[in-house]
Amino acid sequence: MDLSKSYESFQPEKQKDRIHIIGCGSVGSTVAYMLARTGVTSFTLWDFDTVEPHNLANQMFRQKDIHKPKVDALLDIICEINPEIADTAKLKPDGWNGQQLSGYVFLCVDNIDLRRQIVEMHMDNPYVKAMFDFRTRLEDAQHYAADWSDYKMKKDFLNSMNFSHDEAKEETPVSACNVTLSVCPTVLVICARGVANFMNFWNGKPLKKLILDDAFNFVCDAF
Repeated sequence: MDLSKSYESFQPEKQKDRIHIIGCGSVGSTVAYMLARTGVTSFTLWDFDTVEPHNLANQMFRQKDIHKPKVDALLDIICEINPEIADTAKLKPDGWNGQQLSGYVFLCVDNIDLRRQIVEMHMDNPYVKAMFDFRTRLEDAQHYAADWSDYKMKKDFLNSMNFSHDEAKEETPVSACNVTLSVCPTVLVICARGVANFMNFWNGKPLKKLILDDAFNFVCDAF
């Protein structure tokens, strides 16, 4: 694959660690799509769901993907970008069920309780390099990240999830998967921030642990 027009200092061909996309809906499919365009190939895709017609508004899927398992449909899409992905990709159509992970973990499943469970299980896992989390609402979004070699950073990452899925639904009663086009800019922008954060970290720069983005008012803060 010709990466000459990709981020010039990002060298995904040196990649040894896997990229886990847990949840292949609006955020997960967008993150995978963007990462594939940077040259990343070692994906593991986790999702138990199938593509439904309402998913087409804000996810990367196409009409021909309807009723396919999301992991299969997403693999087809990113392999159209880079066929080499097919040689290394792994599909997990049952979703995440307590398996130990390694490398880079993108938490894209629409359930904060499950995301917190994944983080808690891996707090002492030396094989995880970093974790990335995304939280979207209609107009604004948050991206959290943690370098897994930094105990305070990953503890702050865990503490940011100190609320329940039911509480999250009360705050944002309409989730990203149930909204049509209005949420699409929010998802695209925060996913781009997260992928750029990953690329910088891959290139030896420190992670931004929190990015706040208001897509419709053109405001972004990073910490």
